[in-house]
Formats: sequence, structure tokens, C-alpha cells
Amino acid sequence: MKHLTSILFLFLFSCKGSSQNIYSQSINMTNGISYLALGDSYTIGESVAESERWPVQLSKSLAKNGLKVALPQIIAQTGWTTDELKAKIVSEKITKTYDLVSLLIGVNNQYRGRSVEQFQTEFIDLLETAIKFTGNKPERVFVVSIPDWGITPFGGKGQNKTISEQIDLFNKVKEEETVKKGVLFIDITPISRQAINDVSLIAEDGLHPSGKMYQQWVEKISPELLKKIKP
Repeated sequence: MKHLTSILFLFLFSCKGSSQNIYSQSINMTNGISYLALGDSYTIGESVAESERWPVQLSKSLAKNGLKVALPQIIAQTGWTTDELKAKIVSEKITKTYDLVSLLIGVNNQYRGRSVEQFQTEFIDLLETAIKFTGNKPERVFVVSIPDWGITPFGGKGQNKTISEQIDLFNKVKEEETVKKGVLFIDITPISRQAINDVSLIAEDGLHPSGKMYQQWVEKISPELLKKIKP
């Protein structure tokens, strides 16, 4: 049973066959603030509809609040670690700049047992890359914390406290390095932990957030972001 569970976890965190696991999605929409979303399964919205992905919901939320934001270009895939995201960014050979860039990465570093020290080095590199994509405007970048998958059904519903403790360690590094760069850090981890008592916040795969949870993320992200970038 343990072996089967391990295989299932590996599939959920790194599968590449579904339509959700897109290396790069670019939506041609020239009007509005350009937005690039970088990440992993949480950014590409594993197990939810395209319209429920949090970057898509965020664009619509900002538009409702008077900030015309184009639908996001997304570079993300389920299973990606920091170095894998970096490799894809390099291969894309992006030369344009964006008005807004988000970065949510790290869960797969934790899941695969990689060190916090390695994550720190690679995260700093990604953060600096994100800033460069805005034309070196750190106020136009925001970082989202890693949600706690340890409270999901597949994570043991909070029984494996090691997962939550490790997530906290990775998030501490993320926040410290993000603040050093003058970049906005948004902590959605407490929201993710509410799923331990509300199954509607978890997608059908029993692991990833549902569209409802992503909406709650956006309800937190949107006002904090508007304070930073709205004219």
C-alpha cells in the first residue's frame, strides 16, 4: 500500500499527460497590463478548469477593480522544481518585458527532499529573473507562498506534521529573500490549511486546490497588489 501511495503521489506532482500540464501558455491579448505567471502545478491549475486558475481569476479580479490586466501568459507545469522552471525560462528565450510577474515555486523541491539551502540559491536566481522581466521594477513582481499539501487527503490530513514543518521552512526562506529584493510577498499558506476542515477547497484529485480555494487566494492577493501598482 505504501508503494502504491508513493507512485500516486509521484503521478500527481509530476504527471505530464493532461491538458492542465502545459509548459507554456500564451494568450494573445494586446490590450491591458501584460502579466507573466511563473510556477508549477498551482500556477497551471492542476485538476481545475482554465478559468479557475488563480492567475486567470486574478486578472479578472484586478480588471473589476479598475486595473485593466490582460489574461496571463503562463509558464508552469505540474512537478516542476526551481531548476526545472529556470530551464524552461531559459529555453523560451524571452526578450520582452512585462508589467506584472508572479512567482510561485518550491513545493516540489520540498516533496523531492531537496535541501532548503539549494532551494534558497535557486529561488534567488528565479526572483532576480522575474524582476528582470519587469525591466528591473521589483514593485511589479509578487511572490506567493507555498500552500500546505500536508493537510490534504493525500498528504495525510495533517497527520504528517513533517510536511507542514518543511513547508514553513521553505516559506520562511522565500519571504526573507523576497523582502530583501523589495518584492511583495503574499502568504496564502493559512488559507490552504483551512482545507483540513473544508473538502470543497480541495480538487477532485485529493491533493491540489479547487477553484474555490484559488478564489480565496485571489481575494487576498488582489487588494495587496492593488495597493502596490494601481495609479
